[in-house]
Amino acid sequence: MKFRRKSEKPDPAAAEAGESADSTGEGASDLVDAEGPFDIDDLPDDGVQRVDLGSLLIEPEENRELRLQVDESTQAVQAVLLAGPDGALELRAFAAPRNGDLWTEVRPQLAADLARRGGTATEREGRFGTELVCELSVQTADGRAANQASRIIGINGPRWMLRGTFLGRPATEPETAVAWEETLTRVVIRRGEHAMPAGDPLPVVLPDSARRTPGES
Repeated sequence: MKFRRKSEKPDPAAAEAGESADSTGEGASDLVDAEGPFDIDDLPDDGVQRVDLGSLLIEPEENRELRLQVDESTQAVQAVLLAGPDGALELRAFAAPRNGDLWTEVRPQLAADLARRGGTATEREGRFGTELVCELSVQTADGRAANQASRIIGINGPRWMLRGTFLGRPATEPETAVAWEETLTRVVIRRGEHAMPAGDPLPVVLPDSARRTPGES
């Protein structure tokens, strides 16, 4: 899906015209009723206090726990996870070409990787455009085999791509997914001006309040 700021879904002709206007910076004043995810430069003045994680700014929500997935060997944050009693949303942001479509490029790669691990990935059209509906056999903590379902969403923005993965009930139940999809629309991406190869993850940093001080175990 291409980055968009209108709440309604445009028809294909209007979408093509709007994308062309956005790329030249013209017609932006006509975009109202903003819906995210948002680029930091297009964030509406809504007064919301978001958790600043560097490349991702996350709005706190009731009954949603914010977790960071950290690589134990490098201590680098790999992903942001919003977890609730009915499921979770994993967020990852990547550098992308200015006028490219990184999601279309990486979608077959994700499907192939899942197939190598014995899973399946099926494309379908959803609220955010083409998404992947995935299933993978996993082993639970008590050693039993289980089926893990997920939905992977890709959203192309200005020089970034946001990848959201719904886990649990939001991946399989449309009525549950609605609230989680709204959470995805409230995410803010800060790309930064530094040069990065397309596909490299945008850095996520711990907020000061979450960083350990010397001497802590």
